[in-house]
Amino acid sequence: MLQINNMIVQYGAAYALKDVSLNVQNGEFVSIIGPNGAGKTTLLRAISRLVPITSGTIAFEGERVDLMEAGKVVSKGIIQVPEGRKLVGTASVLDNLRLGAYLGWDQVKKRLTSMYEMFPILEERKNQQARTLSGGEQQMLAIGRALMGNPKLLLLDEVTFGLAPILVNQMRLKLQELRQLQISILLAEQNAELALTLSDRCYVLEQGIISREGLASELRDDPQVRAAYLGL
Repeated sequence: MLQINNMIVQYGAAYALKDVSLNVQNGEFVSIIGPNGAGKTTLLRAISRLVPITSGTIAFEGERVDLMEAGKVVSKGIIQVPEGRKLVGTASVLDNLRLGAYLGWDQVKKRLTSMYEMFPILEERKNQQARTLSGGEQQMLAIGRALMGNPKLLLLDEVTFGLAPILVNQMRLKLQELRQLQISILLAEQNAELALTLSDRCYVLEQGIISREGLASELRDDPQVRAAYLGL
C-alpha cells in the first residue's frame, strides 16, 4: 500500500532523514520508534507532503504521492493525526469532527455515529470548546477528526505524548480498537513498549536512519532494543 524508497529529507546541509525505505501493507499496523529528534515527525510529515523531500520516492497504492500537493494526498486516503493534536481550540468538539469530513459532507451523519460509538465522551462533550477537554479527550478528538475523513492509511504522531499513565492505558485500548477497523496504520511513537505491543512490524529510527526493522515480536526480544527503549 505505502512504499517509501531511499527517501532523503534535508534542512539546509543537515540531514533529517537519510536513505529511509519502509512499507506498510493493506490492513497492517506498523510502528516507528526512536528517541526524540530521530526524525519520526519529519517522516510522517514527508508522507503527508507537509515537508519537501530531497530525493527518493513515496508511493501509495502504486501512485507517486511525493509529486502531489498535501490536499491531494488527503483525498487519496492518507490522513495524519499530528503531534500536538492541532485542534481548533475555540471551536466545538462537533465542529472539529465535522472539519475532518470536509471531503465527504454527505457522510457526516453516518461517520459521527461511528465516532460517538468509538469515543462516547466526544458525544457527551460535543458542544464544548475543544480547548476545554482534558489531554486524553483532546487526543481522542484528534483521532476522531482524522477518522471522519475515512482514511485508508492513518498516520499517528506521538499520540501518547504528555499523557498521564492512566490516559496512556486508555489510549492503548483505543488503538487496539482501531485495529478492528481494517485500515492501515503507521504509528510514530516514543513509547516503545506500547508501539511494540500493538504493531505487527516496527522500524527503529535513529538520527534519521533506520537502524533496525522486523516483526514487533522479534524486536521486543532484541537485546539492544530492550536495553535502549524498554529499559530491560
